[in-house]
Parts: sequence; structure tokens; C-alpha cells
Amino acid sequence: MGLKKVVPPPPPSTLLEDLLENAGGCAVIDGGFATQLETHGAAINDPLWSALCLIKNPALIKKVHLEYLEAGADIIVTSSYQATLPGFLSRGVSIEEAESLLQRSVRLAVEARDEFWDTVKGRPGNEYNRALVAASIGSYGAYLADGSEYSGWYGEDVTLEKLKDFHRRRLQVLAEAGPDLLAFETIPNKLEAQACVELLEEEEISIPSWICFSSVDGQNAPSGESFKDCLDVINKSSRVPAVGINCAPPQFVENLISKFQEWTHKLIVVYPNSGEVWDGKAKRWIQPSECFGDDKFELCARRWHKLGASLIGGCCRTTPATVTAISNALKGRSS
Repeated sequence: MGLKKVVPPPPPSTLLEDLLENAGGCAVIDGGFATQLETHGAAINDPLWSALCLIKNPALIKKVHLEYLEAGADIIVTSSYQATLPGFLSRGVSIEEAESLLQRSVRLAVEARDEFWDTVKGRPGNEYNRALVAASIGSYGAYLADGSEYSGWYGEDVTLEKLKDFHRRRLQVLAEAGPDLLAFETIPNKLEAQACVELLEEEEISIPSWICFSSVDGQNAPSGESFKDCLDVINKSSRVPAVGINCAPPQFVENLISKFQEWTHKLIVVYPNSGEVWDGKAKRWIQPSECFGDDKFELCARRWHKLGASLIGGCCRTTPATVTAISNALKGRSS
């Protein structure tokens, strides 16, 4: 018997590698975007969710990006999570305008990043990094707006090819808009992870990507499939240097980082929600006892980094204050 061939882990992208080095080994992702839009009075209880502001109030989107940059985010994620071509078309928007709105999501983030960096880079003792812009690509379930990104069940007629067809043009448009990264978010099953990986290969996308899953039990993907099986699909791709978890309860994160460490050599990304639960009938957030405040995020961010996470932030119901707490924890500043 010959020796087993050892396949070295794929190198992270130069951009991510440089950012992580400048950030001391762990970069800070921003927090809940829709949460902050609502803080400013935006009405987004709509199938387009935060993407509605791309049409109605793009200036507010830029304002929120700037707030997260001021809070210490090293990576800001665009407002395109629920921005899809079919979603816009269903509102009577032309295909040309729909594609323009997707491009706008990247442009607003890039403009905010560049303006902020021009302001702070010359400050004495500047502790900020020049942030990267990650174009958000929400799951098929996010477009359906029926909660299926948290069940993984899309129906028997949803095939690999259908998922690729759904994502393809949006991916092309967002990539052409010039983000630094691509962020596939709240992926609920192995099939959609495979669709994302195959699309990146077919379209020869050179922009580094991360693929993040949701989880409802802290053990498996929402579909019930093991994360090991899901990661096996992603591990084959050199175009995806990072994998992780987003919009899952924060109490799940520690265990999942440990598991991901066993199953992948890729960078690990975690940006959980606050632990609050959305009551769809009452249209309100419920705060269970496991809900994390900013002080707990600060404590846990250190722990998550020690366990192996390289990119840490927040998702729904987290705020710039949460990101400041995470940034303080990871960069050794007092709160």
C-alpha cells in the first residue's frame, strides 16, 4: 500500500490574508443590516426586506454602512441579501433596473468604505483597517420569504439546475459590480451549497467567496443533513476560502466552530443573530433567556476566535454597538 496522499488546504485569498494579518488574525464583520434600517425608521416588512431601501432610500443604506464602519467592521456586507431579479420583477421593475439595483447595492457599500477610509486613514493612531466589501447572495429560501432558509425544504421540483439558474444572473451582476468578496448566506442544505460551488466554477468567478449555513439545532444544516456532508462539497473548491454559520442562535456557535475545525481547512466565519426569535404571526421579536447582549458577544468573540474562527460578526438583531463590542474584544481594546 502506498502512502496516503495529503492534499494541502487551499490558500486564502490575498485580500483576506492581508486583512487578517492587519486585523491581528481575526476580522470583524458588520451586524444586522435590516435591524439598523428599522432603527432609523425604515418600513421593510416586505418580501424584498432590506432590499426595499435600494429602491426607496439608498442614502439610508449608505448611512448604515458608515455606522458599521465607524463601529469597527473590517468587512461590510451589501444590502442585496433579499435582492433578486425575480423579486424585483414581481414588483414591476424592469430587468434592466433590477440589475441596476443589484449594482447599486455594491456601489453604495464601496462608496461608504472609500469615504470612511479617506476620513480615518490619516488620523494619528488610526486603529481602523481599510474594509472589504462582501456582496450578499441570500439563499433561494430568502427569495421565497417563507422561512425555508431555516427548514432546507424547497420542494421536490427544486433541482440542482434550478438553483443554479436562480442564482446565476444575480451572481454575474454582483461580481461585475466589483465587490472584494462574495457572501453566500443562510444556505440551508447540501444541494444549494453544491449549486453555489458549481456556479463559481462554471462562471469562472475569481472573487473569493464564503458560504455560510443556517442551523436550527446546533448540530446539522436545517435540512437535517450533516455539516460534514455539506462541507465535503465545498472543500473541493479553491474559489471558496471560507465557510461558516450565520443567522443561527449564538449559543450554537462554539460547538459548530469545533465541528467545522474537524471537517475543513478553510477559514471559519461566524456571524450569529442575537438569539431572538421572530414570531411570524405576531410580527414581533421574542427575547428568550438565551438571547445575547453586547457584553456577551464581547466575551464570546474572544472564545470563538480561540476555537478557530477567523471572521466574526453579527446578523439579525445585532447593531453597531454589538460590532463595537466584538471589535474591542478581538483587537484588545477596552470597551
